[in-house]
Amino acid sequence: MNLVAMVFMALLDEWLLKTSRTFALAIPLLAEPTRKEVGLAYLFFRIADTFEDAEAWPRAKRLGALKQLETLLDAEAPAAVAAQFVPEWSSPMPSAHKGYQQLIAQSVAVVETFLTLSPQAQTIIRQHVKRTCEGMYGIVERADEKGSFELSTLEDLRRYCYWVAGIVGELLTELFLLACPTLEAVKDRLKETEVLFGEGLQLVNILKDQSSDKEDGRSYLPANVSHQAVFALAEADLLRAVDYVDALQAGGANRGILAFVAFPLLLARASLAELKKKGAGAKVSRLEVMSLLGKLNKALDSAQILRTTLFEKSR
Repeated sequence: MNLVAMVFMALLDEWLLKTSRTFALAIPLLAEPTRKEVGLAYLFFRIADTFEDAEAWPRAKRLGALKQLETLLDAEAPAAVAAQFVPEWSSPMPSAHKGYQQLIAQSVAVVETFLTLSPQAQTIIRQHVKRTCEGMYGIVERADEKGSFELSTLEDLRRYCYWVAGIVGELLTELFLLACPTLEAVKDRLKETEVLFGEGLQLVNILKDQSSDKEDGRSYLPANVSHQAVFALAEADLLRAVDYVDALQAGGANRGILAFVAFPLLLARASLAELKKKGAGAKVSRLEVMSLLGKLNKALDSAQILRTTLFEKSR
C-alpha cells in the first residue's frame, strides 16, 4: 500500500469512528479493495441520512440537499459540483453531531476518493446511493416542517427499512460478487436474503433507539403494531440473515467478507436479546462485543461452518 493510500485509509477509519458504531468495527475486517469500496459507500449513505434527519434545516432544504447529492453523483466532474454544494450544506450545519459535521465538511474529499475506485464499483455505489436518496426524499416529504413523522403500519415500517437498510444489503451483495467471482454460484441464495439482512439490522436499531427517536419527533414503531410483532419480525429477519452468511461461506467468500457480515449479525442478535431483557436503550457491553469478535475470529481461523459454530448455538 503506497503512502497516499495509507493516509486515506487512516482518514477513512477516523471518519467511520466519528460517524458509526458497528460499521467502524466491521469495515476494517474487509480486505482491499472491498474495504475501501464499502467504507466510501457507507460515508455516502451517512451523508444522505444526515440530510434526511437534518434537524437544523427546514424541510425544503433537506429535500434540496438529497437532490443535490443525486446530482453530483451523476455529474461529469462530481468533486467540483460537491465543492459548490458544501458551503450550502454547512450553513447551518444539518446536525449537532460533530462527526457528521466533519463528514459534511469533507464531502469533496469523499467524492475525490470515490473517483479512485474501479468503474464497476463506482457504478454499483452510485446506483444504490441514488436509490436511497430517492427513498429518503419520500420520507422527508411525509414529515412536517420540523422533521417529525410517524409510520402507521408494519408494511410502512418495512418499506422504511428497505430504503435505509435493505438497499444497503443489495449494494453489499454486488460489491461482494465483484470481489469474489466464485459467489456467482450462490448469487440466487444471496439475493433471497440480502434485503432481510439489512431489514433485521435496522429493526434492532429502531427498537434500541425508540426513546431518543421519539424525543426527536420520529415514531418508527407504528402505534397500532405491538412491540412483540416488531421483535418477532426482527428475530425472523436475523434468522434468515444466517442463510446469507451460509451462502457466502458456501460460495467461497474470502475471510474479510465473512467477518464483515457475520460480526454485525452476531452483534444484532445479542442486542435483540438485551433489548428483550432490559428494554429500549439497552446495549451490548464492550466486553461482550470483544468476546463475539474473538469467537468469530476463532471460527474463521479453524475454517468452521459459521452457522453451526456461532449462530445455531446462540439461538
